Amino acid sequence: MSARMHLSPAHHEQQRTAGDEQFAVAADLLALLGDRTRLTLLHVLAAGEADVTTLTGACGAARPAVSQHLARLRLAGLVTTRKEGRRVVYALRDGHLRRLVDEALKVADHRLAERLTSPPDART
Repeated sequence: MSARMHLSPAHHEQQRTAGDEQFAVAADLLALLGDRTRLTLLHVLAAGEADVTTLTGACGAARPAVSQHLARLRLAGLVTTRKEGRRVVYALRDGHLRRLVDEALKVADHRLAERLTSPPDART
């Protein structure tokens, strides 16, 4: 019996070849993550829910800018909101995004470490 026969349908579905539409959605997602403020907001939200005041303090941007970034993330379906009295509390939509943000930051850590340990003439 081959290993392929033991795979669940869900596992098989994840291994399908990426198509143009999937690449387009992934590119849009990565473009949203390409902004430093939005990446910081998502990193903070990876630790748990937070309101605009908390997020503003964490990323150091002006409150109106943070609100605009959060609106973009919400419209893209990356964060969810709920009301708590007059406060709006934000959360990441799913664990996939949390892992993506964590991996991006790990790659950054590795690149920074390489930069510190490589000889000056090897740096670009």
